[in-house]
Amino acid sequence: MNIQANNLYAELQSMASQASGQTIRPNNDISPFNQVQKVNNPSSANFGELLEQAVNNVNELQQTSGDLKTRLEMGDRSVSLAETMIASQKAGIAFEATVQVRNKLVDAYKTIMSMPV
Repeated sequence: MNIQANNLYAELQSMASQASGQTIRPNNDISPFNQVQKVNNPSSANFGELLEQAVNNVNELQQTSGDLKTRLEMGDRSVSLAETMIASQKAGIAFEATVQVRNKLVDAYKTIMSMPV
């Protein structure tokens, strides 16, 4: 199987332009050093927003848990021990999951940074 670099690069450029909504004519010069095309990647922006929402959700769960604990300790009869413990466990599990995601991201970053160029 013979794969030529120029043909492969042309195919990648074609896919990138299709993803960004641009068109490339076949007679264009496709040298990688002529022009850098920026491909808008909506998933990267969505990932950042998703991560921010997840952290905000964990923060909200922890604040709710802390509020319920305080209300229970102060003798508020509208808050039950079971409700407080469930909220506390939800916040703890969410925090642990967030820490695990962070650890995986840090490991992936370290792996990428240690790759030879």
